[in-house]
Amino acid sequence: MNADAKPALPADSVQSVAEGAIDGPLLIVLNPGSGAQDADDARRRIAAVLDAAGRAHEFIAVEDPAQLGGIAADCALRAAASGGAVVAAGGDGTINAVAHAVLEAGCRFGVLPMGTFNYFGRTHHIPEDLEAAARVLVEGELRPVQVGEVNGRIFLVNASVGMYPQLLEERETAKRQFGRSRAVAFVSALYTLLRNHRVLRLWLRCDDATGRVETPTLFVGNNRLQLEQIGMAEAACVDAGALAVIGLRPVSPLGMLALALRGTLGRLGDADNVFSFPCAALFVSAGGGRRPPRVKVATDGEVLWMRLPLQFRVAPARLQLLCPPPAP
Repeated sequence: MNADAKPALPADSVQSVAEGAIDGPLLIVLNPGSGAQDADDARRRIAAVLDAAGRAHEFIAVEDPAQLGGIAADCALRAAASGGAVVAAGGDGTINAVAHAVLEAGCRFGVLPMGTFNYFGRTHHIPEDLEAAARVLVEGELRPVQVGEVNGRIFLVNASVGMYPQLLEERETAKRQFGRSRAVAFVSALYTLLRNHRVLRLWLRCDDATGRVETPTLFVGNNRLQLEQIGMAEAACVDAGALAVIGLRPVSPLGMLALALRGTLGRLGDADNVFSFPCAALFVSAGGGRRPPRVKVATDGEVLWMRLPLQFRVAPARLQLLCPPPAP
């Protein structure tokens, strides 16, 4: 935690921008490759709102995705020292990378949603319209927001192992070929689901309960909106300070397609081939074996390799996020 950062907000506190919650400039980390919006047009629209409000700001464009982490870390340190805020302008993957740096530095955080699904922004009522989202940076209030963590890497929406990371990788390939839209994402997901998938044999420990499971994918959710949309009763647990653990029992490709249809209709939680439970911390291991295997883990759409065991938990620190003020 940076020594120059403002003290973190208590878990239930709120502070408005008008009350001096943010004294310094807004450092806007812009990912031009997020979503289908034109980056130059987006920049002009955001700047028009902030200029009209007299709000000091600076755009930092990320031309090379490999540099995103370093750019975000530099901006977070500057914001912590100046009393400003770092703003992530992009999709959930961009928001995740910037949020990681913000948590490390202890500064304030804002979001301009520019991705395909924008689960994080929508959950916290941040408009998908850019001008309206920019006004939140001027008129909003800071609220503490729960963050998930797996082996030291944060996630705001979800983390997963097994089939779901594969689905995300293939979806990203399809988006590069056919464009970034929800239709492309949907068709790509169907293609992935209709193939056979490796079954993972895992040991799970949650609180005092331990059990062995066989599953093609294990999903840990930290986003109430996404969980509600697929029909999981555990959606409410996120607001209570827990994570939602979801696993699928092994099924055929057609059975997987049926589960996907249930999720689309908001009825996944009713399926016999789904198990789920709330948990503040989950330990995942492979059981026996001399060398723990590596698995692909997805965090907010970004895929990387991790070696088992995995420890999912609610992170001890919370994001200090600029959210819209309540309606009068």
